[in-house]
Amino acid sequence: MHLTPREQERLLLFSAAELARRRLTRGARLGATEAIALVCDEVLEMAWDGLPLHEVVRRARSVVAADQVLPGVATTVPSVQVEALFPHGTSLVHVPEPFGPADPTGPGAVLAQDGDVELAPGRLRRTVEVTNRSDRSVWISSHFPLEEVNPAVELDRDAVRGFRLDLPAGVSREFPPGTTSVVPVVARGGQR
Repeated sequence: MHLTPREQERLLLFSAAELARRRLTRGARLGATEAIALVCDEVLEMAWDGLPLHEVVRRARSVVAADQVLPGVATTVPSVQVEALFPHGTSLVHVPEPFGPADPTGPGAVLAQDGDVELAPGRLRRTVEVTNRSDRSVWISSHFPLEEVNPAVELDRDAVRGFRLDLPAGVSREFPPGTTSVVPVVARGGQR
């Protein structure tokens, strides 16, 4: 029997969901992998049965209760997304807090320190003029090497070699079409 990659993924997901069902039957708590698999499996089946998207999301949030997962799972899995086939076609199903709200101080929680934190302390900083000559917005992420940005972005590439935007990790900045901005940049760490 020949299975497409999508069919193989579906069967693997079903197997992990069956493992979760067996563990729940004997009273064992679920780890993140099997809990996610169980929610995704149920979402896919509800979509296959033709339930409306909003109803699938509502029901998916009650597939696995907070007391059925190991400590920290709700914190480490703030949402689940799975592409599901409905009678009308494929839709991305986003299930927020599938295992209940995260414990703000429990395992896996992010505890922020009071006060300001200096980012990239001691690194060389400067400002650079950036012009987007494109007819579309260009987004540059926090750690992208500026000398390698989209060719439609005009800037002094020699001056920014080894630099990145001076933004917190994971943040991006939009440069709308036809605009010029003066932005702070910071030297990248590591071996450039």
